[in-house]
Amino acid sequence: MIEAQWMLFLLASLAVIVTPGQDMILVMSRSVTHGTRAGLATAAGVSIGLVGHTVLATLGLGVLLRTSEWLFTGIKLLGAAYLLYLGVQLLRARSAQLAADASPARSHLRLFGMGAASNISNPKIAVFYFAFLPQFVTAEARHPTLTIFVLGLAFAALTFLIKGPVAVFAGRLSSWFQSRPRVLLWLYRFSGLVMVGLAVRLAFSRRGDT
Repeated sequence: MIEAQWMLFLLASLAVIVTPGQDMILVMSRSVTHGTRAGLATAAGVSIGLVGHTVLATLGLGVLLRTSEWLFTGIKLLGAAYLLYLGVQLLRARSAQLAADASPARSHLRLFGMGAASNISNPKIAVFYFAFLPQFVTAEARHPTLTIFVLGLAFAALTFLIKGPVAVFAGRLSSWFQSRPRVLLWLYRFSGLVMVGLAVRLAFSRRGDT
């Protein structure tokens, strides 16, 4: 029974993780524009953000977000504002800035933090965790809270295992884009538009939206 629950959890988690979203776009854009290590740092940050959501869900913040409209709205708008900031930064990029932005001096720690902030500032993920993880806790589980915590950590690890290779693949395209600054510029703008669109979608979303 437990093995079947874990297999179902793995399949459902993989289906959720591979679905394109703000985290996937962020990881791919960092890899393409700054290289593989930058993408991996961002993917690691995203996964750490999920660990944060695991802790919050375990402590019961998911309940508050489901019941408190003002708390959900406040965190949601904060997350939307951050996505909007990222999108505007990409849209404002100029050809002369691209070489500097892609230089090795770019802080991977900063990219790691940006990946974590992008994820942890999205309250819909906290609500998703609270709704998703308990479905895979069996009725006979001795420590259901601990089980939810372990499932959350497993989901975060799976996220990195999926987004890490995506970062590596996108990073291999980095040199090709760097040698074509106009193409890279349009990639910045496209990624910026996607980020702005995701910000608008998050800002006007409701707790029950998927």
